[in-house]
Amino acid sequence: MVHHGRMSEPTRIPAPAGVAPAAQHSHVVMGTGRFVAVSGRLPLDEEGELVGEGDPAAQARQVFENLRRCLAAAGAGFEDVVKLTCSVTDMAHLPAVRATHIPDDRLPASSAVQVSALVRPEF
Repeated sequence: MVHHGRMSEPTRIPAPAGVAPAAQHSHVVMGTGRFVAVSGRLPLDEEGELVGEGDPAAQARQVFENLRRCLAAAGAGFEDVVKLTCSVTDMAHLPAVRATHIPDDRLPASSAVQVSALVRPEF
């Protein structure tokens, strides 16, 4: 099912008084209207095949393309994202994950964690 209404505009507070500005995320995002939750995405194509084996940047592009498609199905886009959590097996991959997918003027609240493994070793 595809939702055709637009999301309400969230309020983003990149640096509340007394809190140091953050790189690549907003400290606080206050949402309004509908709430849409998207499950974690993997670097799989439409047939469920891995995209970018051994290439973190290619995997990140596929993950964000899958996120874009999920958001679109709910009538939303990256500009509507209020919270982003990134799990990577190596923090050196984080710049590829955060690349250019989220508009600079619409940065969500964000967390990044390094994990020992994801659901399959090639991710």
